[in-house]
Amino acid sequence: MGDVTAAASADGSARGTWGAGLRLAFGTLSLLPAGTPSRLDREVGGRAMVLAPVVGAVLGGVAAGVVALLQLMRPNAELLAAVLGVLAAAGLSGALHLDGLADFADALGSRRDRETMLRIMKQSDIGPFGVVAIIGVLLIDVAALAACIHAGFGWQAILLAVTASRLTLPWSCRTAVPGARPGGLGAIVAATVRPLSAALTTIVVLAAGLLLTWLTALAMPTSDSATIDQSRSPDALLLIGVTAAILLAIATSFVTTHRARQALGGTTGDVLGATVELALPVALLTLALTA
Repeated sequence: MGDVTAAASADGSARGTWGAGLRLAFGTLSLLPAGTPSRLDREVGGRAMVLAPVVGAVLGGVAAGVVALLQLMRPNAELLAAVLGVLAAAGLSGALHLDGLADFADALGSRRDRETMLRIMKQSDIGPFGVVAIIGVLLIDVAALAACIHAGFGWQAILLAVTASRLTLPWSCRTAVPGARPGGLGAIVAATVRPLSAALTTIVVLAAGLLLTWLTALAMPTSDSATIDQSRSPDALLLIGVTAAILLAIATSFVTTHRARQALGGTTGDVLGATVELALPVALLTLALTA
């Protein structure tokens, strides 16, 4: 009887940890109401990072709805749909990741010592490197999404790219990447995710992305040449593009965390935000070139 009670208690504790992690993920990665986590520690922080793609799927879903709705209302307004879709995703995240990108860019651009760079990242102002970084990623986001919309893969692209960009967070918080300083959100989530957990999360996101792409491809009209040539699947390039977009987003995480370890000694909340914002244009650009 005691073993059963202990097992039930452990199961309830695990569910509580995941629930707190989900609240923390939505509370820190979006402006959506999520409530206060029942506990806040490194275990919950790790759960939150593993669940970050769930937040990305919700934010991406809203942005996808904006794109799809505008396309229904104004089919030829591709640029407007792209701008509103990108702004919806950024606004729902509270522009938190863009701020992190600006801070990280200013720190690296200063070419100063580690302590000075960390101090620059804590300041509230934005320098020239930060401004250029924000403008650059937003321009690529809008241009790439507009190309995807033109190719008939618009709302799917923003949904997949926003989700893939949040998939960088479990990889950025893998156990091999330490925190750069003891305080802040970065210290709570740094080095909390096992590579196996990040890999399993990637498999789930990749499978969902490929399923969405396959269903979209089935709904797309096929050309006469594709109908005649049955040996070549008409949606093969799109499936490859989605796979590449997700994997390249993860690669962005490895590049950014490697640079952060060199310059700062580890990761911070700003580095995590920068990784998200760098992975988004990488994913959208990959989809634009293959859609």
